[in-house]
Amino acid sequence: MKKASTPKEVASPSHGHDTSTAAQRVRLLERLRLGPVDTITARRELIIMAPAPWAKELREAGYPIHMHLIRLNDDQGRAHRRVAQYYPGTVQQPSQE
Repeated sequence: MKKASTPKEVASPSHGHDTSTAAQRVRLLERLRLGPVDTITARRELIIMAPAPWAKELREAGYPIHMHLIRLNDDQGRAHRRVAQYYPGTVQQPSQE
């Protein structure tokens, strides 16, 4: 017998099986609140094949998301020299003088 899904699981945009653009942006943003995430991890854990466009859209929406390139081995042990790692920044408050 198949387990019935709860309405929250079906409706949640962050549900891991939802590959819509909105759901991927939500998953990336939720993960960035915990700390940095690289492209390989985003693909494996968040089911986001290309996090760069979603990070760009989130930046344009005002979220302080930064990126730098790192060296990283993938799950098969292959070395990659230019893997993007995204990390949250801080929002600069305007000075009040």
